[in-house]
Amino acid sequence: MKKKYTTVLTIAGSDGSGGAGIQADLKTFAALECYGLSVITALTAQNTRGINAIYPMSEASLVEQFRAIASDIPIDAVKIGMAGSASIIKTIALLLKELQGTPPIILDTILASSGGTPLLSEEAIQLMKKELFPLASLITPNIPETARLLGMKKAPATPESIEAAAMKLLENGANAVLVKGGHGEDDNCRDCLLDGNRFFWFSSKKITTNNTHGTGCTLSSAIAAFMAKGEKMESAVEKAKNYLNDALLSGAAYRLGNGNGPLHHQCRQWECGLKQLPWVDGL
Repeated sequence: MKKKYTTVLTIAGSDGSGGAGIQADLKTFAALECYGLSVITALTAQNTRGINAIYPMSEASLVEQFRAIASDIPIDAVKIGMAGSASIIKTIALLLKELQGTPPIILDTILASSGGTPLLSEEAIQLMKKELFPLASLITPNIPETARLLGMKKAPATPESIEAAAMKLLENGANAVLVKGGHGEDDNCRDCLLDGNRFFWFSSKKITTNNTHGTGCTLSSAIAAFMAKGEKMESAVEKAKNYLNDALLSGAAYRLGNGNGPLHHQCRQWECGLKQLPWVDGL
């Protein structure tokens, strides 16, 4: 009997520089022994210094991309990244309802690029909360995104305020929330997971590096990959954070471009030697 691929579908924008978006997602899936599938929401002209231009795909293009894959290949998990517009969000929501079974769906609530370029209008943000929050198994906003999603004038900074904000995101329709703490001011990165009525905190020492391009994309993709392989949410988040830290630490030793460089997604394979296709079950 032939082995089954573990598959993860990313619905996101393309980053030609390879550090974020679809490219980072696919590298992450492969590194974590999953077979990556993709639906592209937008083409971007970007590099390590920022985004120069964005070219959204049409709704018809998204529908054709998605249905071509879903009609032929079983999907074990979905990661959603940059949507870019209200119409794209609405299309994604309609397509997710066509999925066979109930694969975990991880929504990376990308509201702006790491360089500050706005990627969603206020109308689109409200539509994301209405249409995508209820469909997602987990949303993964960072602290500034959490504040904007909730219309807060001041971003949450204490554990108590972060937990309160996570609870409000559940009230806004989310099923589970991971508030990423990388924007905190101390030497540790503390992420808060609210799953149902239980809080889980994950803490790791911050890694000093300028190579942080695609960090959020990578973490959400890693969570999707681990959940596709059957991990429960708490375990998937913990393992994804460990992988992210490895990729950040390894990536800090390299230089690519003149801005914020990428992580080293293949760090584990390069260290131990990649002998077989990584995305096949049982290897």
